[in-house]
Amino acid sequence: MSWYPTRVPPQAGRQVLVTGANAGLGFFTSARLARAGAHVTLSGRSPERLAAAVAAIRTRMPRASVDTLVIDTASLESVRAGADRLLDRAPLDAVVLNAGMVHTPSERRESVDGHELVLATNVLGHFALLAEIVPHLARGARVVSVGSLSTRLSTFRVDDLQLTRTYDSWRAYAQSKIAATSLAFELDRRLRRAATDAAEAVGAASVTPRVHSIVAHPGYSISGRTPRVPGVNQPPTADRFADALQAAWAQGKHRGAEAIVHGVTSEEVEGGQFWGPQWMVKGAPRLATPTRTSRDARIGARVWAFAEEAVGRRFDVGARS
Repeated sequence: MSWYPTRVPPQAGRQVLVTGANAGLGFFTSARLARAGAHVTLSGRSPERLAAAVAAIRTRMPRASVDTLVIDTASLESVRAGADRLLDRAPLDAVVLNAGMVHTPSERRESVDGHELVLATNVLGHFALLAEIVPHLARGARVVSVGSLSTRLSTFRVDDLQLTRTYDSWRAYAQSKIAATSLAFELDRRLRRAATDAAEAVGAASVTPRVHSIVAHPGYSISGRTPRVPGVNQPPTADRFADALQAAWAQGKHRGAEAIVHGVTSEEVEGGQFWGPQWMVKGAPRLATPTRTSRDARIGARVWAFAEEAVGRRFDVGARS
């Protein structure tokens, strides 16, 4: 199977950060963007796994422009340290928020900062990272949050985001993805308001938001339908056989990455959009419809306020520190 099933527009000169880039969707997103000419910073919590991912990319593309940055999104201290290093570099043209726990713990656990672990890893770490770097992104930059079909399969307890009342592993994952999607759309609304305020301040008719926030989901993408990559994707033969039985409604993670790459690169993409596979679970990227909960502005504002309190930082989309 090819890592690169579809063509990507030339990306030479663009600077991209991909979190959770050492495996799965993050790896194939990084590889495809690097192949198109972008400089890609692969971020993850394990230096060894990041090194393996870079080695796999350079095996196929010796001249790929890639580097690594260790960030553990479950730790706010690690996130802040990573953000500081990013601010010393050239402004980013795109950020892909992919890092997260998929295989969630059976019992409730907390991060080093005292937050429910799945929420901390999948949501709060990314929110804290964006709060630091969004004001410093290049004009026209894109923030692509990785969504999930799980947002359609669970209710959302906005009054119990930490799951202190009841916890189960499925709800922890699904609720974290709903929260992340909700924050992505709230970010778009705030970026648009900031652009409108800036236009009114100078008497202009309109101003395009300086940064664009997009959500892209990978459909049903599984390891057993994904090319083998030493050190990155090596499912056991039994798992590959079992996943092959799901071929009619599943795709590999190299194909799931297509909607994400589309969000980063396509000229037809705009802030506030939701992209996914053509047939929901698999297929080429197409514009899709998010859940009403994730698009609800009142819910988005509540989740935003909760996230600001949880990370201990106000997130002003127009402020430069």
